[in-house]
Amino acid sequence: MKYLCLIYDNESTWANMPQDQAEAMMGEYFAFTESIRKSGQYLAGEALQPVQTATSVRVRNGKLSTTDGPFAETKEQLGGFYMIEAKDLNDAIQVASRIPSARVGTVEVRPVQVFEQPT
Repeated sequence: MKYLCLIYDNESTWANMPQDQAEAMMGEYFAFTESIRKSGQYLAGEALQPVQTATSVRVRNGKLSTTDGPFAETKEQLGGFYMIEAKDLNDAIQVASRIPSARVGTVEVRPVQVFEQPT
């Protein structure tokens, strides 16, 4: 089954982290990514630019509107994701628990919905 692991961190934590700690944590990310690549669980993953680069898009009554920034103010911001292959939710949780940001933020694990295409 496919699972999406959404990584939420407080961006100010990263911005205020001493450089040696930030580099060490990035090293942990690289090692984690390599480990799930080798295990065959890695399907995709990306880090996101800071939340101030976001644009929210809405269409209401046929009218397009855009707003700079995220839709909602939160203490933690979506910073990246991993798409993984796991046997079940418990397996996905075990993978997510090894994502470095799980120690300082939150990793949300969601199964991917599969839709059947009409033939």
